Amino acid sequence: MLALSRKVNESIVIGNDIEITVLEVKGDQVKLGINAPKAVPIYRKEIYLQIQESNKEAVNTDVSVEAIKKLFD
Repeated sequence: MLALSRKVNESIVIGNDIEITVLEVKGDQVKLGINAPKAVPIYRKEIYLQIQESNKEAVNTDVSVEAIKKLFD
């Protein structure tokens, strides 16, 4: 892991097209601004983990061919 120190209004750049700027520091919270192409998904980690878990559950769900056919009838 790379650890960097930044002050308010300072940024880091990832690759050629992602910029992360420190917008505000208030107590133990840091507000970040992220400038990235729309094609790059950006999630809070807890949401990202929930999405992964939901995807794993969906893959492991047994669905019969008959149940799928009913969806299209």
